[in-house]
Amino acid sequence: MKITTVLAVAVGLGGLAACNNSPQEQAADNIEANAENVADNLEEAADNAATDATEANLENQADAVREAGEEKADATRDGADADGNSAN
Repeated sequence: MKITTVLAVAVGLGGLAACNNSPQEQAADNIEANAENVADNLEEAADNAATDATEANLENQADAVREAGEEKADATRDGADADGNSAN
């Protein structure tokens, strides 16, 4: 239920944010929002982890997801795909 709610809010915010943005900017914003939601879910799982090692691993995964999302969004804004290749 929580994931559905988070996704619904993300879609709603994406729609509002899209009002004055180019399609490229909208796509980048959506990439960042989705990565943030996944990272938040990983951190929530980390809070409920049975061991410290599992908690640390989940928190590291959350950081990696955020970083990858930011890089992909930046590449989208710059007109390149996630590998840095030109989108043209």
